[in-house]
Amino acid sequence: MGVILFILFAVVIIYLLTRSNQAKPPAAIFSHWYHLIENLQLSSQEFYQSLGQALTTRNIPGIKLDRVDHHEGGVLSAKREYLRVNRKEHTFDVCAAPFGNGFFISWWLGETTSDFWNFIIKIPLVGPALLRTFRPETYYRLDTALMFQESTHAAVLEVLDSITQTKGVRALTELERKPIMNDLFKR
Repeated sequence: MGVILFILFAVVIIYLLTRSNQAKPPAAIFSHWYHLIENLQLSSQEFYQSLGQALTTRNIPGIKLDRVDHHEGGVLSAKREYLRVNRKEHTFDVCAAPFGNGFFISWWLGETTSDFWNFIIKIPLVGPALLRTFRPETYYRLDTALMFQESTHAAVLEVLDSITQTKGVRALTELERKPIMNDLFKR
């Protein structure tokens, strides 16, 4: 019994020490985009700084920029820094990093829910009804989520276009520029 308690205690301590700036991923992912640019060497920090400036100039209402870490694997694995762009309940996590002889950029758009709504939705029978009543899906919510995606994706492409032009690397095709959409209308 003592050994089990010691192991549990050690796991909790390791988890708390490795959390620091650990990000909680969004509860639901709506869309995703990624691209590998061959023969491009770039600093992740440089990309994040340029993207932050491009987002700021767009005057998107209510956005907050932050740097967060996501584990590459399990609790003890290395962490990867992402630029997180929040607006209300929507979260963009943007990753930019060297990969082989190239550089990749990816982003994930998702929805986060507060602990309160996570609790409410779990109440049998009435939880989903309360969620639909007090936090309904409306055209406005969906439209602003799509505009948030469009604005942020445009900023990513703007920075990427500037970098590829400056470094003399092939620009992205129209097909390579399109995000991958999940079913936005399902919770």
